[in-house]
Amino acid sequence: MLRWLIVVFLALVLIQGLAPFLQRLGVGRLPGDFHFRCFGREWNLPLASTLLLSAAASLIAKWL
Repeated sequence: MLRWLIVVFLALVLIQGLAPFLQRLGVGRLPGDFHFRCFGREWNLPLASTLLLSAAASLIAKWL
């Protein structure tokens, strides 16, 4: 269980570091990515981008 928490933490840190580069590529602005403002904060739910990145990671994993 501890290994999975470490992996998830490292993945989130990596994605956060790559966020500006991914936004320039259009990830986070696809149809199906929801942006809304609630309680004075801006919220982002990148559903379509998550599916796209998951499919790309799956293809890379199969290729390796």
